[in-house]
Amino acid sequence: MKVLIATQKPFAAVAVEGIKKILTDAGHQVDTLEKYAEQADFIKAVAPYDALIIRSDKVDTELLEAAHNLKIVVRAGAGVDNVDLQAASERKVVVMNTPGQNSNAVAELVIAMMIFMSRNQFNPSTGTEVMGKKLGIHGFGNIGRLVCEKAKGLGMQVFADPHYTPEKVRALGGEPVSSTEELYKNCDFVALHMPAKPETIKSIGYELLMGMPKGACIINAARKEVIDEEGLAKAFEERQDLKYATDIAPDNYELLKEKFGNRVFATPKKMGAQTAEANINAGLAAARQIADFFATGNNKFQVNKW
Repeated sequence: MKVLIATQKPFAAVAVEGIKKILTDAGHQVDTLEKYAEQADFIKAVAPYDALIIRSDKVDTELLEAAHNLKIVVRAGAGVDNVDLQAASERKVVVMNTPGQNSNAVAELVIAMMIFMSRNQFNPSTGTEVMGKKLGIHGFGNIGRLVCEKAKGLGMQVFADPHYTPEKVRALGGEPVSSTEELYKNCDFVALHMPAKPETIKSIGYELLMGMPKGACIINAARKEVIDEEGLAKAFEERQDLKYATDIAPDNYELLKEKFGNRVFATPKKMGAQTAEANINAGLAAARQIADFFATGNNKFQVNKW
């Protein structure tokens, strides 16, 4: 089978070598398309390939129509909102992710951003410590649980959103709450770790933010779409104490930064998975999943259905 590694933001060289070794040892041909300038370049390249390994690269209807031989796409990472799952399902193309491979890198970034905001973005003014503060985790999956573990190591009290049973939350080291509103009302920090789905898009907005304690901070390492940006701006106008740090710059970031200064921070580009370890882990996992899929039909991490 022919496999294309298509990455505008390339894997580390050692990861590419590892991916190629896994797949060539399994009898597959592997090519790379790195740092391509336009989506059209990706579309033009896909026709001969049976499998794709991508990162944040866009797999939409137009690309799928051009990929005549495509059987599987593996997203090296957890989120798959850059892939049109319905269009892939209609064409019987399996879409997988690599859950857990980037989780530690994202969790460490969340802790770093939390401290960064507590210390006023390292400006020479008096900040606060995170020890003794309350952290709410909205989305208690792989990443959320690692954030919980690290935050408890810093002496924080950690609460998890009510979509998980109290028994499960306690078993994983968190404390349960009865509602999303309670999570935001009680916590000095809330870390977002939910996917962008119809029910979560623009779900974090004015009402939740206005209910937060004085000096509270939202940390977003999920997706920018889960934030109601107009609601956030309105809350920040009325609450001079709120803070927001994100790994995904909002569409109105320049306006927010201009109006609210150091109360708002966005990384220059999405940094959650930008570690050597995560880069390698996710790429190698993607290669193993493709090799196993073609050898045995294993579709354990398939995220689309038909």
